[in-house]
Amino acid sequence: MSDVRIVHCRKLDQDLPGLTKVPYKNELGRRIYEEVSRQAWDQWLKESVRFINTYGLDLTTQRGQDFIFKQCAIYFGYEEGEIAQTAWTPPKEGEAKADDPQK
Repeated sequence: MSDVRIVHCRKLDQDLPGLTKVPYKNELGRRIYEEVSRQAWDQWLKESVRFINTYGLDLTTQRGQDFIFKQCAIYFGYEEGEIAQTAWTPPKEGEAKADDPQK
């Protein structure tokens, strides 16, 4: 039986299983490891693909890493600011989804 590390997730405001390792080798990665659940991290990974595709990010460059780290910090509430726009945006509260047959 393995020990599951539980964190109080700052994104989902629940006690949930945490990450098994630090996701980035910097201060942001350490904070995420301590304060973000695996569930919220998985949501971020899906979201981050939109940034990579929309902005054509090359994460092997300092510019690409700086951009994705900033968006990640905003996403998890470590920094103030607006999340960058992507080609896809979720519908606003009360709006019908484009593929919603009920609209």
